Amino acid sequence: MRKLIVTNIVSVDGFYSGPNDDVMAMPFDTTFSDYNLERLRAADSLLLGRRSFEGFRDYWPPITDDPDQPPVEREISRLDNGIEKVVVSDTLTDADLGAWSGTTRIVRRADAHHAVAELKRAPGREILVFGSHVLWNDLLLAGLVDELHLMIGSAFLGDGVPVFSGPRTGLRLIDVRRLGDSQLILARYALNASTAA
Repeated sequence: MRKLIVTNIVSVDGFYSGPNDDVMAMPFDTTFSDYNLERLRAADSLLLGRRSFEGFRDYWPPITDDPDQPPVEREISRLDNGIEKVVVSDTLTDADLGAWSGTTRIVRRADAHHAVAELKRAPGREILVFGSHVLWNDLLLAGLVDELHLMIGSAFLGDGVPVFSGPRTGLRLIDVRRLGDSQLILARYALNASTAA
């Protein structure tokens, strides 16, 4: 069975994004992209919620051919452009898929658990979730997330969107390490079998 892996950056005080949902308030550094590229290289499906999909669709496609972008960003763009994408949304239509229309399918929210379970049973490599915290919070509570990879940045934001909104949910620590010589700590967790729905 394929693993569904969620990869997100969070602040030390547990925020997914800053005040007014400002993602640029997050404590990024260059190893953030390095780790995202590592995860993309191990995956062949990208699962996204509507808002993350729209942001990625509008940003990533042209980066591939932009000589002013670092090689890591160009490779992320190339992999994002080619990978199978599944977006969970009740409002998107095929006309909204833009440059990714040939590699993206839309799943309605009511069908998401069933579609993700089928995706996990299909042959292939990892299924990756970037951003999309509303989606993965729901999938985690449904027992469909296998691993949660949190890049913890060295900043308190004081306000913002919490990384998790739900009841107390036990996790099992798999690994923790500093990403290179950066200010990011990678904490990898598995969902406790006893907490899965």
